[in-house]
Amino acid sequence: MGTTASEAAYFRRASLFWITVVFLSLGYYTWVVFWPQSIPYQSLGPLGLFTRYLVDHHHTLLQNGSKGIKNGRAQLLWFLQTFLFGIASLSILIAYRPKRQKQT
Repeated sequence: MGTTASEAAYFRRASLFWITVVFLSLGYYTWVVFWPQSIPYQSLGPLGLFTRYLVDHHHTLLQNGSKGIKNGRAQLLWFLQTFLFGIASLSILIAYRPKRQKQT
């Protein structure tokens, strides 16, 4: 079965706004989980108050580094495996060129 042009063009990149929001949110979450003592809570206004509340009262929700792989070598190997296989998968997607159907 062939694919139509609309089926071949099913992917759309997210807007730059949402990419930025997600990227910054994940960065902030990482900062809160691993270095909560370095966050300037007072300077962040309502976000700082909310973050301080979560850090003080819901540290298990934040998974404050007490769980997970502690061995540095194992962490490095997990990172490398994920990165390398992710790049391999991405390269397949980037190289994909759908066949064009003849117009009749």
